[in-house]
Amino acid sequence: MSTTHPATTLRDVIGLDNQPPRLGESALIMIDFQNTYRTGVMTLDGAEKALAAGARLLERARAAGVPVVHVVNDGGAGTPYDIRAHIGSISDEVAPVAGEPVVVKQVPNAFHATDLEQVLRDAGVEPGEGRDLVLAGFMTHMCVAFTAQGAFTLGYRPTVVAEATATRALAAPDGTVLPAAALQDAALTTVTDLFGVVVPTVEDLRD
Repeated sequence: MSTTHPATTLRDVIGLDNQPPRLGESALIMIDFQNTYRTGVMTLDGAEKALAAGARLLERARAAGVPVVHVVNDGGAGTPYDIRAHIGSISDEVAPVAGEPVVVKQVPNAFHATDLEQVLRDAGVEPGEGRDLVLAGFMTHMCVAFTAQGAFTLGYRPTVVAEATATRALAAPDGTVLPAAALQDAALTTVTDLFGVVVPTVEDLRD
């Protein structure tokens, strides 16, 4: 007889709250909504749908007057992540407006070797207290998941909006192709095991 309990998460074991936050009491982090992921070698499955959801989320956050921080990955000149070129720029649909800071990173965790934590502190968002963090962007299994992990490690309470994220198919270690949908589910499940809360849609966040 099996003694495992697959429905029990690490969050359950240590007693963490799984209630989604109110958007109006959160800060929004928009992760790598760059043109990188809409065309060419890094095109993601569902990128356009996720971008549209991200735009809806951003509109709600702005209407609520909560802090909004944009994050971009800079891979350098001539790469799909060249933030000085159109390919690496933030998509027009979710482009920053005046007063919304942009944090530049070079690794998946947006808190590593960046000023993201200081930007949040300057906006009154302290780890362990104050506003929760709402995360959206690209790619689910990479920068979204690792930024959620980084936020958790620092004492924040991150929530990922699933429909405002997307990823791509990848080859598994045995050479079989793991579909994007499977990798998406696995990444979000990893988040919910310990690092944060996942809500399916923008509308699942309360005002």
